[in-house]
Amino acid sequence: MELRQLQYFVKVARKQHVTQAAEELHVAQSAVSRQIHQLEEELGVSLFVQKGRNLQLTPVGKLFLHRAEAVLTELERAVIEVREFLDPEAGEIRIGFPHSLGIYLLPTVVAHFREKHPNVKFRLRQGTYNSLIRDVKNGEIDLAFISPFPDQHEHVSGELLLREEMFAILPQGHVLAEYQSIRLEQLRDESFVMFSEEYSLRNIVLEACAKAGFVPRIGFEGEETDTIRGLVAAGMGVSLLPEMALTEISQLQPAKVRVTDPQVTRSVGLIHRSGEKLPLVAEVFQQFLLEFFCYNQ
Repeated sequence: MELRQLQYFVKVARKQHVTQAAEELHVAQSAVSRQIHQLEEELGVSLFVQKGRNLQLTPVGKLFLHRAEAVLTELERAVIEVREFLDPEAGEIRIGFPHSLGIYLLPTVVAHFREKHPNVKFRLRQGTYNSLIRDVKNGEIDLAFISPFPDQHEHVSGELLLREEMFAILPQGHVLAEYQSIRLEQLRDESFVMFSEEYSLRNIVLEACAKAGFVPRIGFEGEETDTIRGLVAAGMGVSLLPEMALTEISQLQPAKVRVTDPQVTRSVGLIHRSGEKLPLVAEVFQQFLLEFFCYNQ
């Protein structure tokens, strides 16, 4: 069994398509098919079945995928450790983040860190709350910014970095747009622009509205803060966004109003896999972040 076979198998399993896998691997489709066929012959099982134009893992294929991913992850970590041993300042940090923290927070801390560690590389992965926890648990990333911060979790642990205030955003011509602050209950009859169900900010808004005594009427849904902000600015409804998501100035700019009853906040933390030592360079970055947020609070 060759390493290349495992790499090709995992890529095909993720894409569910040989042609797409070959394009990402920058090899011929026939080469991928041949490696998969040889792997199946060696194992004596079928790893895929054809379903329409796509390939679907067989039950034994799903089992093998789990083990193959673990092998490739451990191999990747071993390569990183060797490189760090030779030159700790030339290592790579694999870090995940939600979109709302990629606008301001992530670029800021990476820029500050690279002032002292200019040769360190970053591999960034954007994801939702559940996908970030899964990627940390599976060892696909070393660290992840996450919101809300999970106080207890079976597979990940970490540190709370900050609590961030969330503001109501309204169209510029809204009757409440010029107010210094409002009660959330004042938006009871408005149409809300909300995040999709897999995004944690949606639950924060729903819980805040429940505290204010109403269920928001959802008119539009989106997956990125820029989309939410743009729809509100265009008059499609109202919403709540964290302060960091409102730092960028754009042509479509909603009004930003403080919410005092109830005050709405979100927790932001940094997580890693429980019970496992971080790569040296990731450990240095983790310590930098704890000091950075302690100093800036």
